Amino acid sequence: MTNIRDFGAMGDGLSDDTASIEHALNDGGDGLLEFPRGNYRVTRTISFDMTKTGRLAIHGSGGTAKLFMHAAGPVFEFVGQHGGSADPTSFKPEVWQSERMPSISQIEIEGKHPEADGLRFRGIMQPTLTGVLIRKVRNAVHITQRCRNVLISHCHVYHNTGIGVWLDNVNLHQTNIVGCHISYNRLGGIRIDNSEIRNLQITGNDIEYNNFRAFNMPEVADVPTAEIYIDCSKGGTVREGTIASNTIQATYSPNGANIRFIGGASEHSHLAGMWCIIGNLIGSQATNVHLTLARGITFEGNYVYSGHHRNLLAEQCQNLVIGANCFGHNPDYKDKELCTGIRLVDCKNCTLTGLQIQDAQAGQHTVEGVVPIQRQGLIELVRCRQMTLTGLQVLEGSPFGLYAEDCSETMITGCLFVDTRDQKQTQASVKWTGSGKSNSIAHCRANSGIQVPEHVKLNDNLVGE
Repeated sequence: MTNIRDFGAMGDGLSDDTASIEHALNDGGDGLLEFPRGNYRVTRTISFDMTKTGRLAIHGSGGTAKLFMHAAGPVFEFVGQHGGSADPTSFKPEVWQSERMPSISQIEIEGKHPEADGLRFRGIMQPTLTGVLIRKVRNAVHITQRCRNVLISHCHVYHNTGIGVWLDNVNLHQTNIVGCHISYNRLGGIRIDNSEIRNLQITGNDIEYNNFRAFNMPEVADVPTAEIYIDCSKGGTVREGTIASNTIQATYSPNGANIRFIGGASEHSHLAGMWCIIGNLIGSQATNVHLTLARGITFEGNYVYSGHHRNLLAEQCQNLVIGANCFGHNPDYKDKELCTGIRLVDCKNCTLTGLQIQDAQAGQHTVEGVVPIQRQGLIELVRCRQMTLTGLQVLEGSPFGLYAEDCSETMITGCLFVDTRDQKQTQASVKWTGSGKSNSIAHCRANSGIQVPEHVKLNDNLVGE
């Protein structure tokens, strides 16, 4: 163990400890840098070239050590040379001998410069972060170029002006983000841009309030953000991932979302997809889940509530499986309700099964200051085809329970569309307009009527009171 105090670091928050940390790194010899309790002032990025340092670990004495970054850039940057995959046969012997698993644990990083960052990794195999607190920097954890087998566990990524965990222009496989608090980061909680990603698991985290509201910056209020933001619009593919058992909540921000997927051009809708979104609590953004040009996503077992515009919006997507979720509102607010729903536009080959969707009793927004929206139904299908809706429970729709427009090859079977309010507000349980072909509604209960054109076949429905 190399105690950086033995190499001249003061840890008093006043002395510049940068050179002493570098001295300990270069001359300590054993690769384990121990930061005793104290406040360490850093004035330039300390770069760890893994080909020279060899195996390396940084430990902050159970979280009692704190680093203050007084310059632009990351306080620590880890640089490796791994150019292969995670396949054991792709490793050069020197990479495995010297570069695997740099670990950072039990330490706090705080920014003291407007462009200070936390940690950056380039070309690293198995970087491991455990028990790290990063706050008041720009981007907390920045992963770029080529990395493999990343573990981020039990960390606090809190109140940063940029992005919490940023996967940026990275070729990255086998990554777990587990058991972390990622909150109050202005430009997003976990964000992926222009990257080649496979096997990413986001599990058991609290990811909240990642937008402008914790910062006095109203001029950027409408910059699109999300708690989890995946963007392939300018390149890259992001597939084979799981978002499971997280709390993903926010305060409303214009153009905000809790989960946002953006695929590529329309002919490449497979760029973002092959994801499972399971067992999460998701709520209180402009659009809680916003999918654009995504393919092959299963969405099941979630409670989704209080979307200011929509609880779920899917545009130009295909092969979505939207299973047994509960879409609703937060009854704790009583008469302060949001009138929301789910909307699919230009989608195909999708199934909606076993959903429960219940809207605000008032049938409209009753939360002060919320921008009203023009909505047609709790479920809206616009220019969709090859859709299957089975076993849905749609309650208190306004103005309609289900609204379909210009849809084809859409089967609606065994659904319940009812308005149980004392003063009913649903104009029709199902309102279908426009052109289409090969559509049917069968074995459904609709207590406010079904209004459809001739191309929709009705079979054995229970309609009316």
